[in-house]
Amino acid sequence: MLPTPCHVIGDVHLGVASAESERRLLRHLRALPDQARSLIIMGDLFDFWFAWRHVMPRTGFRVLAALADLAEQQIPVVWIGGNHDCWGGEALRAETGAHYTLEPWRGLIGPWDALRPHGDGLREVEDAPYRRLRRVLRHPWSIAAYSWLHPDFATRLAHASSKTSRKGRARDGGAGLLAVGTAALSSAGGPRLAVHGHSHVPTLVPAGHGIYANAGAWYLDHQYLRLEDDRIARMQTHDDGTASTVVQLERPR
Repeated sequence: MLPTPCHVIGDVHLGVASAESERRLLRHLRALPDQARSLIIMGDLFDFWFAWRHVMPRTGFRVLAALADLAEQQIPVVWIGGNHDCWGGEALRAETGAHYTLEPWRGLIGPWDALRPHGDGLREVEDAPYRRLRRVLRHPWSIAAYSWLHPDFATRLAHASSKTSRKGRARDGGAGLLAVGTAALSSAGGPRLAVHGHSHVPTLVPAGHGIYANAGAWYLDHQYLRLEDDRIARMQTHDDGTASTVVQLERPR
């Protein structure tokens, strides 16, 4: 179980995010021990990440250090791997102390029964071609072959090939993932809170028998979710380091 208050951030895309966006994230992470007791990263913290045997990308070095500091302060971090940062879980776990997983994470956040996949490949029809490609990209043979590329070339190649999957918002306005979340929330034995990333569309609405939430894309909106025992809020950060509530919902009883 993750303790509350819990902050949820998603889709930071370090590597293409602006320097100001990264500074805001660092400020948020460094202040987090005074504001929350756990953190969830909903995937795509990096626009590209790969763990070679003896080197690691320099992008986001200070962010990784800030996550490691949270672990040292006994702030648990759950990191759901996305479609941009899915190659290097063991290195990320070792360097940051985060619980990194590529599997949909279901568990308790305080009293909330929550389901949290990143969101890629979940739409039944629209994402069918991507699911086939994902099996290839995440196959051990593909990963082994990619590891032979020089990191500079491999990084340029990855950035060039991933432009469409990070550009702005989902073309359906997030409706596809909302439908997936609503189906889970409406099912027998389903969760009471469904959280996705991936669509880059900040959302917090009642759905099914619970609540559907998406923190949006940090690099576009600088928003996050804040869960307390009795409520969940979508929060907006500001230039001066403060945050305000965009919308808030009470936990379903």
